[in-house]
Formats: sequence, C-alpha cells, structure tokens
Amino acid sequence: MSKGLAYFKEVYDEVPGWVQKMHDYSPVVLDQYTGLRGEIMQDGALSRKEKDVLLASMNAARLYARSMGYHTKGAIDFGSTIPELVEYFLVSYLYGGTAALKVSLEGLAYALELKGVKVTQPQEEPESIEGIFETIITWLGSEDTSFIVDSLAIIQSGDKEKVDEKLLGDGHVSTRMKHLNMVGNYITQLRGADAVPWIERARAVGVTEAELADVGYICVLTAGIPAWFEISDSLKLATK
Repeated sequence: MSKGLAYFKEVYDEVPGWVQKMHDYSPVVLDQYTGLRGEIMQDGALSRKEKDVLLASMNAARLYARSMGYHTKGAIDFGSTIPELVEYFLVSYLYGGTAALKVSLEGLAYALELKGVKVTQPQEEPESIEGIFETIITWLGSEDTSFIVDSLAIIQSGDKEKVDEKLLGDGHVSTRMKHLNMVGNYITQLRGADAVPWIERARAVGVTEAELADVGYICVLTAGIPAWFEISDSLKLATK
C-alpha cells in the first residue's frame, strides 16, 4: 500500500473512494496531496482537534455535508466533546442560517454514533429552527444543553445583535475559536473582502496572526488554493 493510501486508511479506518481514484490515476499527486494535508493538519498555532472541528463547522456553513462528515470524525477522534461540536455548528448557523444548522444535524448524529450513542431520527425531518433545536436537545440527552436552550430563546427574540453576542460568546467553546470559525466560513466561500471585518473582530478578542494563517491553511484543504489568496490579503507579514 502506498504512503498516501496508508495515511488515509489510518485517518478514516478505510480508504475513501476519492482517495483510491486519485491514487489510481496518479500516485504522485496523491502523495503530494497527502504530504500537504499531513503538514497542515498537525498541531501548530491551532491543535489538530481544533482544525478538524473548525473544518466540520465551516463545511456545514457552506452546506457541504460530505466534507463535514470526514472532519466530524476527526474532531471526535482527537477529543472534541459533543457540546463543543454543537457550539461550532451554531456558528455555522450564523453564516448559513437554518439550512446550515439542518445540515449540521447529519454531523451531530454521526458524532453521537461515534461516541456509541444511539440516535433516533425524528418522524418528520425538522424544517423550522425550533424543530432543529428540539432535535439537538433531545439527542444530547444528559449532556449540558443550557447554552443551546438559551441560544434558541435569543434567536426567537429576533434581536440579531444579541444573537451574535450569544452564539459568539464563551461557552464550551471560546469566543476566540468562534471568531476564527466565522473567518473560515467566509474564506471557504472565497469572500475575502467580507471576511475582513471578522478578521479584525478576531484580532480584537485575542486571535493571533499564526492562528489566522492556520485557518487559511485548513481552508486550502477544503476550498483550494484560492482560499489562501483570499485570507493572505489580510494577514500581516510574519516577523522573524
């Protein structure tokens, strides 16, 4: 088995079809991609756990369930808790609305199954924000749901400023990480100009340039090299 195939078998417990096909058409390309992925996903300014859970949320925000699933597994494998994962998915809601949170239910169900928790799907697929929150709260069972319950009440109030303040505030996940998540939501959609205010807000809550760069790197893995173009315009030059 090639290095690339072995790497992905270790990561996902099996070789995904897209990996096998990349190998079959060009083992060199797969090895180069594997090397880049391995370098980006190691602990750096952000930990491996943080990188995977950010990618899970960012892909929920852009309604890309397939990649969300891969990185949900990585997040759980590297120590993310279920309440943490839900709070990241709430950040995807800030970007993508109810549709993003609905997609995130797939990731949450998968995460719970990875934790050995049996998930009972609702009789009818939830469409409203209240139905989605009710499903999340039911699935979490004995886990701490206070942040989720409070978030729903504020969303129902319709006060956007208070919604932003709540969903981006400290909970099981820090406000720093949530602001990084919002930056990534825009960068994966190649909306660098729209990301600028979020980059400044992230700096204001203590996010470093190295952490912003790490977000740019992981965005490259899920949205391609143009994602680096979009964030690099706002990064300050590194000091030696």
